Amino acid sequence: MKLYRNEWKYDVNDIELQKMEEKVSHIMKLDDHADNGGLYRIHSLYFDDIYDRCAKENDIGVSRRYKYRIRYYDNNPDFLRLEKKEKYDGRCHKESCVITKAQYFQILENNFNEVLWNTDNKILREFCVACLAKGFRPKIIIDYERRAFVEPISNVRITFDRNIALSYELDKFLAGEYMQIPIQEKGRHVLEVKFDYILPGFIRHAITSEKLVQTAFSKYYLGRIKLQKVRN
Repeated sequence: MKLYRNEWKYDVNDIELQKMEEKVSHIMKLDDHADNGGLYRIHSLYFDDIYDRCAKENDIGVSRRYKYRIRYYDNNPDFLRLEKKEKYDGRCHKESCVITKAQYFQILENNFNEVLWNTDNKILREFCVACLAKGFRPKIIIDYERRAFVEPISNVRITFDRNIALSYELDKFLAGEYMQIPIQEKGRHVLEVKFDYILPGFIRHAITSEKLVQTAFSKYYLGRIKLQKVRN
C-alpha cells in the first residue's frame, strides 16, 4: 500500500523565510545528507507527454496525477535518480531509482527499448513504457538551492527553497552550465512542510504565522508558464 504524505507549500519573502528558518533550526536538525551547512543545489529535468498532460492537469487541479523527472544534486551528475511523483487528493507519493549515465543518454536519444529490455527496475521500465506509449520527452530544467531540516521520529521534513530558476538548454543538464531564468519575483522563495499523518504540535506552532498562506506551488508548472512567456 502506497504512503501518501502531506506536502504544505508557502510562497514567502526573504524576511519570512529567514524568520521561519531561524525558528525551525532550534527544534529540528539539518539533513545529514547535506554538506555546507545543510545547503545544497537541486537540478531536475522534467518530462511530459506530447499533449503536456502533466502541466495541464496541474493547471486544472486534477486530483490524481503524476510526473517524471531525472535529478542530481550539487555538482555530482554521476549520481542520477529517476523519480515518479504522484499526487492524490493533495497528498504526495514518490518512487525513485538510480540510473546510469549510459541509460540517461539512451533516454535522451529516444532509445527507450534499449533501456526497457535491459533493466528489471519497475520504475524505469514503467517510465520507458510511458515514453514509448505516450511520448514523454524532456521539457524543462528546474534548478534551485535548498536547506532541509528533519525530525526523524515523526518523519517530518521542512525545506527552504531559494533562487528557483528554469532553463531550456536541456542538452547542458549534466554540465550544469545552462542559462537560468528566475521563476519568481526577486526576494520570493518557497517553504515546504512534509509529513505523514500528523504534524507534531511543537512544529506546527513554530511555523504558524498570519503571514504564511498555503499555496499549490508547482515548480514544474510555474516553470512551464514562465518559459512560455519568455518565448512569446
